[in-house]
Amino acid sequence: MGIGGISLWQILIILLVIVVLFGGKKIRNMGSDLGEGLKGFKKAIKDDDAESESKSEDQ
Repeated sequence: MGIGGISLWQILIILLVIVVLFGGKKIRNMGSDLGEGLKGFKKAIKDDDAESESKSEDQ
């Protein structure tokens, strides 16, 4: 038994259908866009933390 009652074969079939529908290039582009979004989010969190630390040191 796999994740939440879904077997490995069912997961593979779902992945195959997704690749057929969207194509490999589209999936790669979505993956890279997602990666860039996560990098931007992490950078914004770090910048916000640094800004709040500098404000707390000034007071």
